[in-house]
Amino acid sequence: MTGFPEPQFAPAAPGAPTVVVVMGVSGSGKSTVAACLAERLGWAFVDGDSFHSAAHIAKMRAGHPLDDDDRAPWLAAIAAWIDLRLQAREPGIVVCSALRRAYRDALVRGRPEVRIAYLHGDRALIEARLAARRGHFMPASLLDTQFAILEPPTAEEGAVTVSVDAPAETVAATIAARLGLREAKPE
Repeated sequence: MTGFPEPQFAPAAPGAPTVVVVMGVSGSGKSTVAACLAERLGWAFVDGDSFHSAAHIAKMRAGHPLDDDDRAPWLAAIAAWIDLRLQAREPGIVVCSALRRAYRDALVRGRPEVRIAYLHGDRALIEARLAARRGHFMPASLLDTQFAILEPPTAEEGAVTVSVDAPAETVAATIAARLGLREAKPE
């Protein structure tokens, strides 16, 4: 029990695809948890960072946060990936910080098969993770900007909120259970 309200979802139509957007601030473990969840479910996985332009990665690497104009084509590319999954009727998992409600709306609105999993962690834990991370373009110096713009999902968004103070496998299992997702059968 995390103390966060648990949303109630209407069951998806039989065979309906589902896309899970794993969101949270940098350092919350989005990529690691999403990869564990994808493996557990046998679903396709893409890290939203792969949709950033080289210019945007350079901007962040230099310690400058993206603004909404920078984020618009990135969110559109992620939404296009989601639409491709839905059109192909193939489930998938995508990582996207999706820190503001407007960003999540760009990914979810008009797509009832899409669910949000918000990875919540306290600042000290996230800072420690960022300090230990090597080789990522997002510097720890931008964590303040991440928390400054964070608008945690509200109950009306139907997101599941999961604490990241557990191992990634446990967090992934919690997301799967709360969303009612069945694990892939071992071969």
